[in-house]
Amino acid sequence: MKTQPKNNKVSVITLGCSKNLVDSENLITQLKANDYDVEHDHHSEDSNVLIINTCGFIDRAKEESVNTIIEGIELKKRGHIEKLYVTGCLSERYKEDLEKEMPEVDAYFGTMELPGLLNKLQADYKHELIGERWTATPQHYAYLKISEGCNRTCSFCAIPLMRGKHISRTIEDLVKETKNLAKNGVKEIMLIAQELTYYGLDIYKERALPKLLKELCKVDGIEWIRLHYAYPSKFPMDIIKVMVEEPKICNYLDMPLQHAADPVLKAMKRHISQEDQKELIGEIKKMNPEIAIRTTMLVGFPGETEDDFEVLCNYIREMRFERLGVFMYSHEEDTSAHLFEDNVPDDLKAERSNILMEIQQDISFEKNLEKVGKTFKVLIDRKEGDYFIGRTEYDSPEVDNEVMIIAKDNYMRVGDFANVEIINSEAFDLYGKLVS
Repeated sequence: MKTQPKNNKVSVITLGCSKNLVDSENLITQLKANDYDVEHDHHSEDSNVLIINTCGFIDRAKEESVNTIIEGIELKKRGHIEKLYVTGCLSERYKEDLEKEMPEVDAYFGTMELPGLLNKLQADYKHELIGERWTATPQHYAYLKISEGCNRTCSFCAIPLMRGKHISRTIEDLVKETKNLAKNGVKEIMLIAQELTYYGLDIYKERALPKLLKELCKVDGIEWIRLHYAYPSKFPMDIIKVMVEEPKICNYLDMPLQHAADPVLKAMKRHISQEDQKELIGEIKKMNPEIAIRTTMLVGFPGETEDDFEVLCNYIREMRFERLGVFMYSHEEDTSAHLFEDNVPDDLKAERSNILMEIQQDISFEKNLEKVGKTFKVLIDRKEGDYFIGRTEYDSPEVDNEVMIIAKDNYMRVGDFANVEIINSEAFDLYGKLVS
């Protein structure tokens, strides 16, 4: 058994997406199994080790990661911590540059180097913990990462540079992990990956997401299963078929479409046209009229003209997505889009982003108004001020609409499901009352 530092308290700070959060949860699980005292997402004075799990997706995320590392270096200089380690996507992609620019960090680790990081901390990597995970989320929901990496070649995306090729986890491991999560009180799992629909092609030689979903639906205690990040080109409709058949699978699909103008879609290497997108979404909604589709659009891609943007605006007005988010293009080195001139000014990117969100706000308001007078099954996430705050099956945590229920008039517990009648609505919030 390795000898641990005398003061073995570790602080872990997570930046970036839910996939990064799962990586931090696995790290913390291993550290706790090695008798480390670990805290997440803040730093206390009695921690002697700080680990920063970085994001390197776009410029804003990289800037946040670098600033957090600088803050860690200052803590080390002032004697508040003894050791500073950096892991995650930024460290994977820019390790050599970071080592030169910020040598005060004790060691940098990539996205797949958990055993090496544990070894640096004189902790053993415990293989028997596969499938078990401490969670940073509220007890009643958790993310389930079903694969790592991505084989897609979208011209704007640097994820494959940081996460590598697609690697699926086995159905057996994922079912085992889900059973452990359920045993610890998790009622909702959100399946995440860079590309859900690719699941299984590497290890089963077929798209195995429908098969995985059927097995996960058998796990006692899990009531909601939610799907994030599905690629639209050659989308396997069997996923929607299983969604309709299995009541545990939320009528919700996160499918980032990125754009609607064909010249932009082609330059992005999305392998799908606007017409193909419309046909796909039409087929999905025909098969499952209850489904809510969340999508993401990317504005300011090199060469995006005013006409291209107008096409995108009209497309959003026509398609009326239930949920929509917007990113501004970030010019990432080593991506194929980096060969293009980044010729849309930042202020114009921001203006276009705001215009899209204004369009979506009106759509969301109209769709929420249609829910008034109807009753929905709601999962209560938290109590905040005078309200219990929950979500319907059509909403994912932190990114989608919430249901506000006045606490003094309604008794309920965080983590419970409740039938709630919607009595009022706003653009991104619903107000309801408990139905007995």
